[in-house]
Amino acid sequence: MGALFLIAFVVYMTGNALAGSGEASAADQTRTGAGALLMLANSAAVAGIGVLMFPILRRHHELSAHAYLVSRVVEAVMLAVGVVFLLLLIPLARDASALPSLASVARQGNLYAYQIAMLSLGLGSLLFCRVLFQSRLVPRFMAVWGTVGYAVFAVGAILEILGYGVGVALSVPGGLFEVALGALLVAKGFPTEPSHDREEAAYL
Repeated sequence: MGALFLIAFVVYMTGNALAGSGEASAADQTRTGAGALLMLANSAAVAGIGVLMFPILRRHHELSAHAYLVSRVVEAVMLAVGVVFLLLLIPLARDASALPSLASVARQGNLYAYQIAMLSLGLGSLLFCRVLFQSRLVPRFMAVWGTVGYAVFAVGAILEILGYGVGVALSVPGGLFEVALGALLVAKGFPTEPSHDREEAAYL
């Protein structure tokens, strides 16, 4: 799970940089296609996070486990929808007369699909962090960090959908939390028997 958190972060950032770096000209089609494939790999990774996390969360709170799984699946599907919009830039590049307006629509479709995905992630992850906090699966300061980060994340996605360009800045706390959580899980994993007495010993 830790590896998937880190892989999802890297492949989406790289894929988005590749796919969004060109103007959909013929010379950029290969780069756009490569970026889209990396972004699809991210969709598989985030769905995998939800599936692997489900049995762990279910032992502590079944409703939160289902909600987190659904939020991750919705995130994966909407991100994949966004990739489809990006891939439309490739055939549009062959028709110069239609490119300016339709390419703009495709990019906006990708943007809205991404923000809906991030809204789903932010809301579902609030319950995820609640379980982390109550069960002490991670140090409590990390669970609080995640709760604040995902709440800000969700607010940023809503504001982006409403037309306010603040989503990138507001995604930083939640994004850094996912990187930190991924690194923690890779290094130590979840404690097998979390308890009040063992919290400090497990993570210090």
